[in-house]
Amino acid sequence: MSWSVTEKVISINFDINNMEVIKTNIEGVVIIEPRIFRDERGYFFESFSQREFQEKVCNTVFVQDNESKSCYGVLRGLHFQKPPYAQSKLVRVIKGAVLDVAVDIRKGSPTFGQHVAVELTEDNHRQFFIPRGFAHGFSVLTDEVIFQYKCDNLYAPESEGAIAWDDPALGIDWRLAPGDVVLSPKDSGHPRLAEAAELFDYNTDYYA
Repeated sequence: MSWSVTEKVISINFDINNMEVIKTNIEGVVIIEPRIFRDERGYFFESFSQREFQEKVCNTVFVQDNESKSCYGVLRGLHFQKPPYAQSKLVRVIKGAVLDVAVDIRKGSPTFGQHVAVELTEDNHRQFFIPRGFAHGFSVLTDEVIFQYKCDNLYAPESEGAIAWDDPALGIDWRLAPGDVVLSPKDSGHPRLAEAAELFDYNTDYYA
């Protein structure tokens, strides 16, 4: 009898649509909104399903989870990993709010140099998917942020790449006053997109 009950519960869960995928102006870059179940006790939601993610977003497998804590004004980015260690990222905020940004750095892309910016907060529970071939960064909009992200390739320091967060050609409004921006020494000296030596090719499949 208990086996039959378990089987029934699993069947119900598999039939539930647990996330909504919202397309952006750049193909492949999407916002994910989870289905949230609320009652007088609080809430519950499924934060990740490999099966549903592969069906609806991208046929890739995440191999590393990271978490960072930052204070107001911190700006991290714009980072990427060069092939053959290129990474996709699935990011979300556990506490606070950030402006999260993905920049298309695939040469030959019709959206090369364009970006998508989305506010991720502890209240909206949104997640943001950044595919391989994009640079990623975020700015911290609240006193404190706890930020989590999944990667589909392991960290490879020898393959680190980055472009300048304040490249005027990108036109990113980080929603911070210039005097409030807090950078690491490394993030203070990245090249602009036009000067970056190693980028991605739009016609190459980095998931093959």
